[in-house]
Amino acid sequence: MRIAITGGAGYIGSHTLLDILGDGHEALVIDNYANSSPEALARVKSLSNRTFEMSEQTITDQPSLSETFQQFKPEAVIHFAGLKAVGESEDIPLTYYEENIQGTISLLRAMDGCGCKNIIFSSSATVYGLPDYLPFDEAHPTAPINTYGRTKYFAEEIIHDWTKTDPAKSAVVLRYFNPVGAHKSGMIGEDPAGIPNNLVPFIAQVAIGRRDALSVFGNDYETKDGTGVRDYIHINDLASGHVAAVDYIAEHTGFEAINLGTGRGYSVLEVVAAFEKASGKPIPLRYEPRRKGDLANSYAECDKAKRLLGWHAQFGINEMCEDVWRWQSQNPHGYRDN
Repeated sequence: MRIAITGGAGYIGSHTLLDILGDGHEALVIDNYANSSPEALARVKSLSNRTFEMSEQTITDQPSLSETFQQFKPEAVIHFAGLKAVGESEDIPLTYYEENIQGTISLLRAMDGCGCKNIIFSSSATVYGLPDYLPFDEAHPTAPINTYGRTKYFAEEIIHDWTKTDPAKSAVVLRYFNPVGAHKSGMIGEDPAGIPNNLVPFIAQVAIGRRDALSVFGNDYETKDGTGVRDYIHINDLASGHVAAVDYIAEHTGFEAINLGTGRGYSVLEVVAAFEKASGKPIPLRYEPRRKGDLANSYAECDKAKRLLGWHAQFGINEMCEDVWRWQSQNPHGYRDN
């Protein structure tokens, strides 16, 4: 299958690209490198021993995107491109709506223009909002409590409406929780620009000596140790979930929302302990007030993924931390080390 991957040079995109190539598909990567590096794509080429097409552009530029699609003629799109920091989304909401919503509309129009009827969308568990019950399953009400989550929710709704315009259209939105880990080779991994917004890459930068301490936002939640509990998923599991979704949309039409996670929650302090074990490094902590928009607990029910995609997570928190440490220790400054 000919697959276009928006944001394909990013953390999740590059690992998914590697698996897509390994599964024998042809690929086009679309990325503007706003929060990614061309070096990631060079390393994917080395790891896969495969070639693929690349286009440096933003998906909000619909005329340019449409021209690219007319040339490549994708049979499916995996849509990662977008902004993703919860805190930042509260500070610059219009930028998030422009990039995440307008970008999705532009993408769907470009797909219509070239006759592409299949999309896999990188959504988020933030669409659920405050839990009415746990674990979150796909039937849980969607009521996001922050701007980032609302952009994902609105994009889901837009894609759902898009599928209704043609019975041949197919969409899978994958709601995943907290991707961590890195490829076993240590050659590709998460390399955030600036200060990391996510827990594990920040821990890794403390362990490698780039930062002096980990800020823990809130230690007074009603959880086992007072810190937030999240469902962390290994990046390799997440990538394999996208490959499974590609196989699914090749045989099915309509719209499906599917969780990808482990179904197990880990607190901040549990993740810190696992990383200290993996790295052999102490992680100094600094407690800060809660962040606006953060939840106490968030973890998944993933039976639908098993039933429809034949997928389940294989790796736990120890493997996640071991692989992050391998990546970080081999690349102390990420792709900039190159």
